[in-house]
Amino acid sequence: MYELQDRELIFVYTGPDGSGRKTVAYTAGQTLGIPKVISYATREPRPGEVNGQDYHFISNALYDQLEEQGEFLESVSIGANRYGIRKYDIEQSFQTHGCVYLVLNREGADILKGMYGDRVVRIFIYADRETVAERQRGTGLSEDIINFHLEHYDYDMAYQSECELAYENYDLAYTVHDLTKTLEGYLNRNLVERD
Repeated sequence: MYELQDRELIFVYTGPDGSGRKTVAYTAGQTLGIPKVISYATREPRPGEVNGQDYHFISNALYDQLEEQGEFLESVSIGANRYGIRKYDIEQSFQTHGCVYLVLNREGADILKGMYGDRVVRIFIYADRETVAERQRGTGLSEDIINFHLEHYDYDMAYQSECELAYENYDLAYTVHDLTKTLEGYLNRNLVERD
């Protein structure tokens, strides 16, 4: 397993589907210059998703091959789909940038927290049930997928108390402003002054 150095942090964005966690994560990452580690997924892209930007969308056969080779640091199944993070992708990002962010469900966040402890900062992004449903409708998701996500809403919300940070997300600019101020504190606490 890759040993994180003092300056290296993993920011994990989590929360219910439709909370805006991907948008918040992307905007904060752009603001602070923190790159995203892109997960692998065996499902089809949803409306608006781009291969290599939202996920690496791959076949079940390729996923099996990568898993058999021990490539995945984290691998979870959600319904009939599998999601994983390659060790290589995280290690390469650390060598270049020092800090990374990911967008994961609670199972993935727990796996990374268990592996890297205090080097992982879980950021819970949330909104009420009605808002997340409307946001998902706005992206063109089918009612079946939205209902599947809403069935897990309470389960996802219960994870908030386990996360290091939590932000209600109704106004993107306000959420990102507050979040980036907090993350600056995490980033600065590891700086070393040199003469």
